[in-house]
Amino acid sequence: MILVSNLAMQFGKRILFQDVNLKFTPGNCYGVIGANGAGKSTFLKMLSGELDPTRGTITFGHGERLSVLQQDHFAFDQYTVLDTVMMGHQQLWDIKAEKDAIYLKEDFSDEDGIRASELEEKFAEMDGWNAEANAASMLSNLGIQEDLHYKLMSELSGKQKVRVLLARALFGKPDNLLLDEPTNDLDLDTVMWLENYLANYDNTVLVVSHDRHFLDAVSTHTIDIDYQKITLFAGNYTFWYESSQLALKQMQMQNKKAEEKRKELEEFIRRFSANVAKSKQATSRRKMLDKLNVEEIRPSTRRYPAIIFTPEREPGNMVLEVSGLGKTDADGTVLFNDVNFNVERDDKIAFVSRDPRAMTALFEILAGHDKDHHGTYNWGITITTAYLPLDNSTFFNTDLNLVDWLGQWSPDTTESFIRGYLGKMLFSGDEIYKKASVLSGGEKMRCMISRMMLRNANVMMLDSPANHLDLESIQAFNNTLAAFKGNVLMASHDREFIQTVCNRIIELTPNGIIDKRMDFDDYVTSEEIRALQDKKYN
Repeated sequence: MILVSNLAMQFGKRILFQDVNLKFTPGNCYGVIGANGAGKSTFLKMLSGELDPTRGTITFGHGERLSVLQQDHFAFDQYTVLDTVMMGHQQLWDIKAEKDAIYLKEDFSDEDGIRASELEEKFAEMDGWNAEANAASMLSNLGIQEDLHYKLMSELSGKQKVRVLLARALFGKPDNLLLDEPTNDLDLDTVMWLENYLANYDNTVLVVSHDRHFLDAVSTHTIDIDYQKITLFAGNYTFWYESSQLALKQMQMQNKKAEEKRKELEEFIRRFSANVAKSKQATSRRKMLDKLNVEEIRPSTRRYPAIIFTPEREPGNMVLEVSGLGKTDADGTVLFNDVNFNVERDDKIAFVSRDPRAMTALFEILAGHDKDHHGTYNWGITITTAYLPLDNSTFFNTDLNLVDWLGQWSPDTTESFIRGYLGKMLFSGDEIYKKASVLSGGEKMRCMISRMMLRNANVMMLDSPANHLDLESIQAFNNTLAAFKGNVLMASHDREFIQTVCNRIIELTPNGIIDKRMDFDDYVTSEEIRALQDKKYN
């Protein structure tokens, strides 16, 4: 349990939030959302004690343990992987260390024996004798194989360290758990395991994430940081988003009577509650929408970019033919082989693979950037493509300002025309004169989307389109692609993107492809698909 009383945080004259009074209780998972800079990570750091509030107090239940997902990937480089995880339960680790130190003493005294006996009793009460086995199991569930468990953290890659630090946070089922972007660098199977783990977690969880499917799967409540306040809502991210959009629409309808608005909101809540009850994600601990107050639903102050793709022409009957395509990586790994498929009109295809390099390699081939491959591909004569690459760094190695940068790909280079496209992506005022080389990851992605919008293409090729974007940009991008009249070829770690946009799944393997026209949620849970994967990857 976490109790927040009269909390406020202010940096100079800037108020992040104030007058915050909330209670977070066991059995619930609270998804923390807010625009970039609203204070999501700051709020978690205040709860963990890393930052002191301007005023107010934060208290925990008596004797309760708090665990936090560490962000410093080098903090435990001198420890083994297994020890790093067990150190997540600091009290247990301290008892173990003191106990071991006593047994190593050459001049073991009666007092040492008494103290060792006390420590052994506490150690047993905390299930210490199973600690190593439990830590190893947690690591395996998160994709860290047993041969790495006794290596030093310094020997692991960055992505492997992320998984170990997550295992460290989860170890020992802490009473209160704070997770800031826990799905970063996790593959789909591991994210699904984490979703299931947290959805059935008995204690208190607060999580910040840009992964909407993950938030929807684990959250019983949403914590929205907006209006310089932190507000608690029953329900997950999708409920918050749809209700805030409805409230915004109602606010814009000045002539609509208050009673009509209330009935419309109540009907929305009723429909949403019914959908939740039928959801495949539902678990015994999901208590969403148990005490909703219509008056709590407000339009958000978030700014959503205007992502608008307008194809100059519809795709013809022949979109793309791929025959015998194969690619081997520089290290000799076969990324995919014997890839054969045709893209038809209205296809929106999600490409997946156990090796994420496979999708990037395929897109680089189809974009004409990689000639070192087997097989052939042919685009139809009616097709114009717009490509969003995984790595966009080479586009921004320049001192051009944003107007001149975008002008490189624009048929009209006047500032007023370019400003319109940059404005759609939330670059306003003097921001359009920023140098392209100093942009953040999210700003670069918004520039790349502006570049795509100028293409007026009828086929979108997207390699991890949600990377570096905030929730508002991800939602706007998702909505646009779902309504797009052309074709979409996409690879993404954002399951909600795939589920809501794509109608066909193609899995790239070293031994051909799996090609199915089906719902993505059904794809990842299908026993038939699991059997096919076992054959294709072995």
